[in-house]
Amino acid sequence: MNKHEGIPDPEKIKEILDVVSEKIPGLLKELSDVLYSPNQAKQFGVAVATFYKELKDAGMTDEQAYDLTRQYMSTLNLGQMVNGFGHHKSKGHRDDE
Repeated sequence: MNKHEGIPDPEKIKEILDVVSEKIPGLLKELSDVLYSPNQAKQFGVAVATFYKELKDAGMTDEQAYDLTRQYMSTLNLGQMVNGFGHHKSKGHRDDE
């Protein structure tokens, strides 16, 4: 059995990468527009305020509601999550390396 069997032709790989490099910037811009538009910001604010109010209405203290709301906000913040992927450090990696 040939160890290179099943590996795409280098020209095909180049074609795929060329298409990806053309499409990704536009997709990222569109995603950014959706995530950070004024309408999206308003919806984010309403969602967070509603979440906080529901926690308070359920009898939680201000501190408990605030802590849980911060956690909730972090789950809605895709930009922060995507940025975190770029700063992920593997186990054992030191900042001074």
